[in-house]
Amino acid sequence: MDIAVLEQYLHHQIPLSEAMQVTVDAAGSDSVVLSAPLEPNINHKRTAFGGSISTLGILAAWSLVHLRLLEEGLRCEVVIQSNQMDYERPITGAFSAASAVRDPAGWPTFLKTLRRRKMARIEVSSDLMFEEAVVGRLSGRFVAFLQEA
Repeated sequence: MDIAVLEQYLHHQIPLSEAMQVTVDAAGSDSVVLSAPLEPNINHKRTAFGGSISTLGILAAWSLVHLRLLEEGLRCEVVIQSNQMDYERPITGAFSAASAVRDPAGWPTFLKTLRRRKMARIEVSSDLMFEEAVVGRLSGRFVAFLQEA
């Protein structure tokens, strides 16, 4: 999927992404990289708000699942079931999130389960980056529901 199309889709379907001024830097089958400026995501300490950091990680992970399912030709609703976010240091400028499927070898099993049961779960992670360093990590479980044609 073209990065401009994904960015437009996120802004339309998830308005918070537009308010955060999220941009899509890269989108492929192995990773989606999103970024956001500090200004609309700032807290009272002049650092990035924890909710914005977590949201960017979730959006990057969700986008990866969404794109991979589209590549498979599957129409699905994808939602987050649970997540864990670790914050390692403050963010004082623009930041990004790069997602990856935690167990790439588990993707075929995920697809098989999805096709058979019309629902499946997958673990996806995002590394939160600031000044070329990992400053946080998100781990999320996403549920895909296969839509009837």
